[in-house]
Formats: sequence, C-alpha cells, structure tokens
Amino acid sequence: MGDNWLRKPEWFWNQADGEPDIVHQWVRSLKEGETPGLILFGAPISRSSISVSGASLYPLEFRKMWKSFATYNLDENVDLSGFHVADAGDVAMHTTDIVTSHKRIETAAAYLSRHYPDSTLSMIGGDHSTTACAVRGIKETFPDETIGILQLDTHLDVRDPAELGPANGTPIRQLVDGGAVKGENIYNIGLHGYFNARPLIDYAKEHGINMVTLKQAREQGVTSAVGAALRRLAEKVDRIYVTVDMDVLDITQAPGVPASTPGGMTTIELFGSLIEIGKWKEVHYIDFVCLDPTKDSPVAETVKAGVYAWLQFVTGRVLGARKT
Repeated sequence: MGDNWLRKPEWFWNQADGEPDIVHQWVRSLKEGETPGLILFGAPISRSSISVSGASLYPLEFRKMWKSFATYNLDENVDLSGFHVADAGDVAMHTTDIVTSHKRIETAAAYLSRHYPDSTLSMIGGDHSTTACAVRGIKETFPDETIGILQLDTHLDVRDPAELGPANGTPIRQLVDGGAVKGENIYNIGLHGYFNARPLIDYAKEHGINMVTLKQAREQGVTSAVGAALRRLAEKVDRIYVTVDMDVLDITQAPGVPASTPGGMTTIELFGSLIEIGKWKEVHYIDFVCLDPTKDSPVAETVKAGVYAWLQFVTGRVLGARKT
C-alpha cells in the first residue's frame, strides 16, 4: 500500500476454504477499491511503555486466537459473517526509533481514514501511546471536524510527555496540549482506586476532562454510563474515537496487561459496554491497547478476553445497522 507503512498481515496460513463459520475464515485481507464495514490494523509497539511490556506481540496473538471463536453470537442471535471486515495488516515499526514508529502509525491512520472514510477503523495495539498517533492522523484527514474521545481505562494517561517522552501514560495529555482534542470532549470511564496521583487529577479538572469513576458508573450501570457519555459526545462532536485500555479490567480477569490492578471492571461489564458502543454510528474509530501476551497465563485468558471484546463491538455494529 505504498508509503503508508502498512504491511500485509502474516496470518494467511490460518485461512481455509468453505463457509466463514470461524473468525479466521471470515476476516480477509484489505483490497483497494472495496469499502468494508470495518478495517482493522495493528500497531505493534511497546518500547514506549512506562512498564515493561510485550504489548507489541498482541496484534499477532489477537489474529492467532481467531481460530477459537465462531462468527455466530449466541447471546444476541447475530451471525457476523455477513458484515465485511478487512485486515490492513500491521504498521511497520522502526527497530529502535520510537518517534519514527509513532509517526508511521499516524501516517497509516491518516491514510486509512482518508481512503476509507465510510469504514470504521479498529486499531489493535501496542501500548497506549498509539492512541495519540492514530487520533493525530485522523485529525490530519479531517482538520475542520471536532473529535471526541471515550476512554475506558483505569488511568487518566495525562502524564507529562516533557518528562516521560511520548510514553503510554501520556496520550491524552499529548492530544489536549497539542490541540487535537478538547478536554471537555473526553470522557474517561473506569477510573478507580489508588492509581492516579493527585496532580494528574488536577490536570484533568483544569482541562475539563470528564471523569466517571467505576464506582459512579456501577451506580447507574456501566453500560448505561457508557451510553450516556456517548450521547453527550454525539451532541457536540463530529467524530467519536473510543480507546479501550485493557487494564480497565480487574487483575483477576485480565492478568496479561502491564499495569493490572484490583478493583477493575469485570469482563461482563466490558463486553456489555462494547455492544453499546458498537451501536453508535457516531463512533468511527476504536482501539484496543495495552494487552501483553507475555504476562498472560497458559490458558491465555486475557488474549481471549481481548478478542471477545472486539467481537462484541462488531456485534454492536451489526445490531446498530439493523435499527437504521
């Protein structure tokens, strides 16, 4: 695909002829000239992680796990195989240069959003630094439009890049300080416990970032809280970008993240939220970040939860299309 830094996915050996009953048979490589309902691409970088992380391995493990999932969702009576999903491959990372790798992610996001404006883009990270790159690329394509962010996360990710560089704890601050997104157009759901220092809370308040603690979300129902945030965003922005940091999940349900914590969301809460998110046509972009397969257990429960979460979003897309 030219100079957009996207390289073909390495999973063609997984595919087989026949009916697309299994996810690896259903998702196909992106071809120019088509308009898929959703395009996914990988951003395999974790050198920019504050914590030691193997999140760069997740895009590959994500695709390999497709063999374990059918395209039929029993709970919702939805067969996903009729929804066109295409894989654009992974962004080629520089071996040692983090800034160059980030620029390539930005370039790839700009390319895909420009050439496939009617497709939902889904990025598979990589650490959370990739979110700032993708949003900047989208903003480059639509400079006159307003972007809002729904962030499912245990952390605010507003640490100072002047101190840490463009690390995974800084993407939201990068976007706010850089003017790509206004703080008032950011909703973070999932904050809890003792994992955000007071100066970070002060920064969020100063810039109008909407903080919804997990305790507050549970009082109204997590899925309802997510829907309420999307409703508010849809009233004031042109495009909504959703970022799902997998450390939003409780450590008992997702050990395979670099900054796992107790007291987080259950998988059921996350899965229900993602169906709700998928139903909103105003959501044009979603990423899943900070999942480290090297920290997972031998049964790979975190990788499985990550694939399940992505499929729930796609299910929401199909259900949303039925209503229109």
